[in-house]
Amino acid sequence: MKSKIIDIPKIVDPERRGNLSVIEKNVLPYPIKRVYYLYDVPSDSSRGGHAHKEQLEFLIAVSGSFDVILDDGTETKKVTLNKPNKGLLIATKTWRELENFSSGAVCVVLSSGEFDEGDYIREYEDFTTYLNE
Repeated sequence: MKSKIIDIPKIVDPERRGNLSVIEKNVLPYPIKRVYYLYDVPSDSSRGGHAHKEQLEFLIAVSGSFDVILDDGTETKKVTLNKPNKGLLIATKTWRELENFSSGAVCVVLSSGEFDEGDYIREYEDFTTYLNE
């Protein structure tokens, strides 16, 4: 599976009271086991800097924007998240860096697994070695 943008269903209020997005049923290809969020990240800081062996993650910019740099060992690409009704599903064995956070940005992450340190690859050199095993 490749990392990809997934549209989150958006319900537009006909009375213009704001929109509502819902993640349920078949929006994600896995049951959600953990939710966490990043906020108050300085614009010159970065987050991420790891890959997962088995865990899938779905990132949403519920406020503001940030860039996600994805590296699967053969291709590197940048994805900008800036809409609360679109999220990025990150495939397993994909190195990710989050950077360029706007003021007030909030990143919500919906994970397929609970926290497991053994699932993380935290050094890029270890990541490339893992891909070549």
